[in-house]
Amino acid sequence: MFLPPFRRFALGLTVIAASAGPAWAAPFEIAVSPSRFELSGKAKARIGQSLTIHNVGSQPTEVSVRTIDWTYSPEGQIGYHDELLPGSCRPWVLLERKTVKIAARSQTNFRFQVEIPPDAARSECRFMLAVEGVEPAHKAVIDSGGASLSLPVSGRIAVAVYVGVEGAEPRLEMVQWGVKDIRGKRTPVVTVVNKGDAHGRLEGALEAQDASGQKFEMIPEGTPVLAGQTRTLPLVVKPEEGKPPVEFRLPLKTRGTLEWEKGGFKVEAEFQ
Repeated sequence: MFLPPFRRFALGLTVIAASAGPAWAAPFEIAVSPSRFELSGKAKARIGQSLTIHNVGSQPTEVSVRTIDWTYSPEGQIGYHDELLPGSCRPWVLLERKTVKIAARSQTNFRFQVEIPPDAARSECRFMLAVEGVEPAHKAVIDSGGASLSLPVSGRIAVAVYVGVEGAEPRLEMVQWGVKDIRGKRTPVVTVVNKGDAHGRLEGALEAQDASGQKFEMIPEGTPVLAGQTRTLPLVVKPEEGKPPVEFRLPLKTRGTLEWEKGGFKVEAEFQ
């Protein structure tokens, strides 16, 4: 069966909510597509979407689907929250059902809807769809009467959903570039600030030449820059299929354009 690009997890070690300790469980052989939703709508709009859930294992499986809030720090640390955070838009979300049964090596579509209130102000609605192994996560919710819990789960794929309300959009500005120690390695970085009211991402590529004359392309880390954030993003060598990873030596001369959703930055810089 052909499967479109997806996020795939086949886990023996459980994925755990932030405050819980590790445990062991059966493999969680689930994949989803798309990997995220980036939507827009006005006040009073109803936005319907479908998430495709694939069972890539050899046995039938059942998963639960629920919404969770999340945070993302300027340092790139993600946090998952079962409780409603201040300003959460999760009450706008309707899910077609709580659990989904999927036959072996099969797939199903899971529908959800975002109902934007009539008094919604310009902003970005942001939540995640958590696709989880039914035991123990779903059973714990049922046994607790639906109370908000920090739950250990036997596997989780969290799919980010962004909804720009009333025209919310990013506005990225590059404020600095330089070199930073990341995991013990001197790494070129760029610092951007998001002065808009929705998340943005830095894309594009730079032509680079290192101290030995080696030439290659560098691309920015593609993680989100949330509204109001200032983030320092590493530049990494663009991989080439069939070729080994490039090891470069500073200083590094670069030129090119780094782009975002509404514009771009011309870059001609030396990283030392």
